[in-house]
Amino acid sequence: MEKFLPEICTIQYGFPFDSSKFSTSEGMPLIRIRDVVRGYSETFTTEEYKEEYIVNKDDLLIGMDGEFNIAKWGKTPALLNQRVCRLLPMPEVDKNYLFYFMPSALKRIEEKTPFVTVKHLSAKELNKVKVPLPPLEEQRRIAALLDKVSDLITKRRAQLDKLDLLVKARFVEMFGDPGSNPMRWDTVELSHCLSGIDNGKSLVCDTKPRQGNWPAILKLSAATYGYYQPEENKAMLNENEFVNSAEVQVGDLLFTRKNTPELVGMCAYVYETPGKLMMPDLIFRLNTNETCNRIFLWKLINHDLFRENIKAISSGSAKSMSNISKERLCELKIILPPIELQQQFVDFVRQTDQSKLTIQQSLDKLETLKKALMQQYFG
Repeated sequence: MEKFLPEICTIQYGFPFDSSKFSTSEGMPLIRIRDVVRGYSETFTTEEYKEEYIVNKDDLLIGMDGEFNIAKWGKTPALLNQRVCRLLPMPEVDKNYLFYFMPSALKRIEEKTPFVTVKHLSAKELNKVKVPLPPLEEQRRIAALLDKVSDLITKRRAQLDKLDLLVKARFVEMFGDPGSNPMRWDTVELSHCLSGIDNGKSLVCDTKPRQGNWPAILKLSAATYGYYQPEENKAMLNENEFVNSAEVQVGDLLFTRKNTPELVGMCAYVYETPGKLMMPDLIFRLNTNETCNRIFLWKLINHDLFRENIKAISSGSAKSMSNISKERLCELKIILPPIELQQQFVDFVRQTDQSKLTIQQSLDKLETLKKALMQQYFG
């Protein structure tokens, strides 16, 4: 049995609170679109409000501009602002079941919604959503199963985060703050540690990832978040345009020369890679010499305590993409401990990354299982 969304829940739309009464600390927290997924707000309002607009823990919220996301609200009561809506299920509907169903429905709406700058979710489209509605006990069984898988996914991600923090802590324990250099290591310009910097290529590609071993070019996101993700690629239209000198190789250190101000200059080390993947023009390959280990340099450049040093050599306004030229990158000052000490740290990183690989494989299986269950129950 299927029912339209308004038949099984109340859809409450946010109130247009007066932005002149917004505050960063006084009044009641106010839920804006950017707050929906993260579950907390840094915006407050001193405006008077009706009780009906108070959102409580685990209420289902949907952001109606940009990406159409559904999420459960966090612990702190807050006010429902315009362009955010709340789903209040009726007694015959399990809230968690609805929570797991809605992402696929929202994705279908998002894909067919035209836009100029930002996509807008309309009440008309929400009202047309059809929800498969088995008996309440079956809804609860499905939701409980998906809860178990989701909880395991959350635990695996937390384990990965802890190992990342462990490596960062070990770096500081061995080398100190890489920005202020309290241990007084030798400092050199990065060019002192490099035998060269290779450029990627700019080619017209498909918007979709490659199939099989068809030649492809990496997307910027393949190296943006500190780890190499070869699945982030775009298939080449013409395989004869593949440039062998720009192919990604095992042991490469990839540097994102252009990105948002927060992410510009992130590095990814390539432990392993499939063939026929090229670097794009927004990524450099850093070739180190015998004075500097690439894994050491990877962890140095990506360290939270070194990010300001990276931002300092980038150009571009705070609202635009930042860029790091090859010349400015070569002038970057870094600490350079003895290569033997670097190697001790690298051994620790490799051991930790082996543990991460085991956890990541488990995480991948869980995410595949969840995707299969979602497809089975919701299509």
